[in-house]
Amino acid sequence: MHSAITVTPAQLPGLLLHVAVVRPVFLWGAPAIGKSSLVRDFAAALGLECVTLVGTQLAAEDLIGVPELRDGRSRFAPPESIARDQPYCLFLDELNASSPEVQKAFYSLILDRRIGEFELPAGSIVIGAGNRSSDNALARPMASALVNRLIHVHLRASWADWLEWATGSGIHPWVTGYLTERPDHLWSAPPKVEEAFSTPRSWHMLSDALRSYGDGIGEEMLTLLAAGTLSPAHATAFGGYVKIIRHRYGLDAIVRGDVGWPSAPSDRDLLYFLAEAFRARLVKDLPANKTHVSANVRQFAHRAKAMLVELAELSLECGRLVIAPDADGGPVLPGWFLVEVSRDLPRLVAARA
Repeated sequence: MHSAITVTPAQLPGLLLHVAVVRPVFLWGAPAIGKSSLVRDFAAALGLECVTLVGTQLAAEDLIGVPELRDGRSRFAPPESIARDQPYCLFLDELNASSPEVQKAFYSLILDRRIGEFELPAGSIVIGAGNRSSDNALARPMASALVNRLIHVHLRASWADWLEWATGSGIHPWVTGYLTERPDHLWSAPPKVEEAFSTPRSWHMLSDALRSYGDGIGEEMLTLLAAGTLSPAHATAFGGYVKIIRHRYGLDAIVRGDVGWPSAPSDRDLLYFLAEAFRARLVKDLPANKTHVSANVRQFAHRAKAMLVELAELSLECGRLVIAPDADGGPVLPGWFLVEVSRDLPRLVAARA
């Protein structure tokens, strides 16, 4: 299930406060963007215990309970995890990944707040969560009867919300510093092959590992940890960023002409990171319309073309990265600048094509 209308982690508690207290909610979102922790934090804020049932770990009888005799009659005794005297938050995690039988067993619990003769205590709330099938995550089709019993909310990762959380949560400064430079690397779509990919959770894992090793971690181990937690391109760029931090080798120094592009084969990851940072700088500092170009901007554009020549001599691929179009084939840099590049640097533009 997809929706163009989404909420950020910061917006979710307010929404749940008004909606989840009157109707069950299902929270959709990509893997590892914090759905479970947000639900637990929301329950804690209300003073409710959060009881988590993981759909993939359940059988239908785990919900319905087992029959028992009472006064000569049989009845189903609901499990202790559900049958509670005090109100609580029932969190149905991975609900849409559970078997059809388990999903059916949830029908009355979700709509009528009842399992057999047991009814959830007044003040209890029910929240479900799950991944989307398009995220290459374990997910089953949700029956229309179950879909119609829930209010559906779609969560998206938010860099601003994550940074606010990270600032007070001891996230390693290399991680927060890198993501401040590249907020678009906080999350990447899950790949169709079995490899690591970047999510708020994976950045947190990398931070924990870096904290454990300390700032003296060797380059080889840093590369291994980044490759084991992040998308390949993000891992390479992160390694380049750490080199900048350690050696104070920044883009500003190259723009000023104090130093050149790193040329050592061992610094190829650093070169890629600086090329991406250079592209971002051009997008930020070059206006879309040439008529609004000041003398300082013209000087910077002239310097940028010289830098592109130097970069392309070291790596045609990195030079092409700077002027590459977006995913849909549209230009990212201003058209007037690309025209000048095509006139002055035909070799680079030919390689781009």
